[in-house]
Amino acid sequence: MAELNHGTFYGVGIGPGDPELLTLKAIRILRECPVIAAPRTASGEMLALDIARQAVGLDGKILLPMDFTMDRDPAKQHAAHEVAADLAEEYLRQGQDVAMLNLGDVSIYATFGYLQEILEQRGYRTAMVPGVTSFCAVAARLNTGLTEMNKPLHIVPAGGGPLAETLDLPGTKILMKSGRQIPRVVETLRSHGCLNKAAMVQNCGLPDETVYRNLEDVPDSAGYFATIIVKE
Repeated sequence: MAELNHGTFYGVGIGPGDPELLTLKAIRILRECPVIAAPRTASGEMLALDIARQAVGLDGKILLPMDFTMDRDPAKQHAAHEVAADLAEEYLRQGQDVAMLNLGDVSIYATFGYLQEILEQRGYRTAMVPGVTSFCAVAARLNTGLTEMNKPLHIVPAGGGPLAETLDLPGTKILMKSGRQIPRVVETLRSHGCLNKAAMVQNCGLPDETVYRNLEDVPDSAGYFATIIVKE
């Protein structure tokens, strides 16, 4: 079990890509924490770290790369989370706070939540620092509101369930992580008569950001960070 003099594990939302969207609190926590944990892809890319570095100086920090699998096998995912939690625990046990970077907001489809659960079970303190969500940034980029008084807002992973049923719901629909499912998503939107009510931003806030106001122009693979807004 952790003790009172052990460190705190922070999940820090850094927004979708634009470093100007980091909050003052996120910057403060990153400045104060001696250890920065950053997700790393198989190719070695650490996008969240690259974004954070544009907003706050991280020189002199201990950098803790964390490798997570894209495999859908829950057992393999959990094993990767356990390994990452072990890495963080090494520093937490020494009394050092660890800040884990998360794209967007730390409560929306965030890997931090899995490590948070593991480390809390081990007795460590955790804390969450919210960030600007990708879909809010997308709405701002499209210069459109997401919802109005008494109207619902639905947030779903485009490949995570029956999309047709989602489109039948009242209100605005946010389709996240749409990239690999783009052909199916576009066809479903078309068959439901929603294609002209939808718009997409790929890599919102990043240098290669692309806006699609007509989804007929979307390529068959739009990448992982593709978010679609479907208005009622």
